[in-house]
Amino acid sequence: MVLLLQSLPLLVLLVLLGSGRAGPVGGCLVALAVAVPAALVSLPADAPPLPVFLAGEALRGAFLAAQPVGVVAGGLLFHAAVSEDGAAEARPATAARVFAVTLPMGAFLESVTGFAVGAVFALGALRGMGIGGAVAAALSLQALVLVPWGGLGPGTSLGAALAGLPAQDVALVAAWPNAAWLVLLGPVMWALSARAGVPVPTPERLAQLAMLSAIAALLVLCNLLLPFEVAGVLATGPVVAWALWRADPPRDPTAALRAAAPYLLLTACLLLARLWAGAPAFRPYAELPGFPLTHVAVVLWLVSAALLLRLPDGGARAGSALRRAARPALAMLLYVVFGRVLAGSGAAAAPAGAAAAALGPLAPYAIAPMALLSGIVTGSNVGSNAALMPVQAALGRASGLPEALAPGVHNFAGGAGAGMSVGVLAMLCGLLADGTRPGQVWRLLVPSMALVVALGCAAVWLMR
Repeated sequence: MVLLLQSLPLLVLLVLLGSGRAGPVGGCLVALAVAVPAALVSLPADAPPLPVFLAGEALRGAFLAAQPVGVVAGGLLFHAAVSEDGAAEARPATAARVFAVTLPMGAFLESVTGFAVGAVFALGALRGMGIGGAVAAALSLQALVLVPWGGLGPGTSLGAALAGLPAQDVALVAAWPNAAWLVLLGPVMWALSARAGVPVPTPERLAQLAMLSAIAALLVLCNLLLPFEVAGVLATGPVVAWALWRADPPRDPTAALRAAAPYLLLTACLLLARLWAGAPAFRPYAELPGFPLTHVAVVLWLVSAALLLRLPDGGARAGSALRRAARPALAMLLYVVFGRVLAGSGAAAAPAGAAAAALGPLAPYAIAPMALLSGIVTGSNVGSNAALMPVQAALGRASGLPEALAPGVHNFAGGAGAGMSVGVLAMLCGLLADGTRPGQVWRLLVPSMALVVALGCAAVWLMR
């Protein structure tokens, strides 16, 4: 009975969103209500009273949510500043353009920024090509295939610390199945592109497969030879230039450089901010990452403000962008609080532990599906690792796996789940504002989810 109560919030949320009976905000409110009794039966004996616990987790959730909310709002401000008319730039859709703005460009931005900024930019570019609805959301989510290295890898660092292992070892294990996933995503992307009305001819498929293979090879190589934090940026950077050149060969190099200047400025500022070690940070909770002055959100807002101030209608553009950010911000806040209540009370880890115990010798093959589910629920690599990494690491040790294998597979599959999570889908559906529901997008992502689970299990089998 207790296990059922602990599992019920997630089940209710998935049923409501998957069936389309509730939107992102309404579904999460119902799931939050169901999470209260789940938290009550899960809290340890030395925990504070339930009302005090809920209030504390709500405040912690609001603090954590302020960071991705700030990034999303900043991303919309930046897009408003660089778009010619404050909206998405109108461009005809081609297979090369759809590919370029989703996986290579989106994954590069995500590696620099994190917090699903790559998907926000990809969605804006797709809408500018006239692609909308669930397929636009599904395509834009291809930008989030390198979540363990997103924002230069804070989630991977946290997960490795929780597992008591070097982050470089955990990242390298995650890189192998992630590289295979990148290559196998080709047919998934081609099917989505065809559904969007942009079929991919055979020569273009071969070119895209070559680019995916290049990212995959660079990802593994960079994790082998360099600090893992920069692997995502270095693996995608050269391919971004290749993909964008193929999609839109510049007739005027000077004009192309001017068009790219805001993006180069943003990337330079983000990377420069990373060089400021020990920057002042707002840290109201000792156990949670702080909000430093060099945070991605702060840099995005400052760069966007500088660009908007140069425009005569900059204020109007900023107001429109912030109004668009309101609904995704509310959804993200609710989902972060939901994840905090489940993780903080133990209601998230208990069903995972029970499932692993029931599986016996097959328990190692539960690592990938549990990780995927934790990423979908928590909505971030940090949240997924914080909620389940200790359980997964203990499961790996009990099963006799190499020390870094279970944490690495969890990091890969949890990061993949975070890129297809409840919170991210809620944000993208809010940005689309056309009635698209998360359930419609998830149905398009089933092949990708199946690949994640299969590759995670294959990694356990091949590397144990």
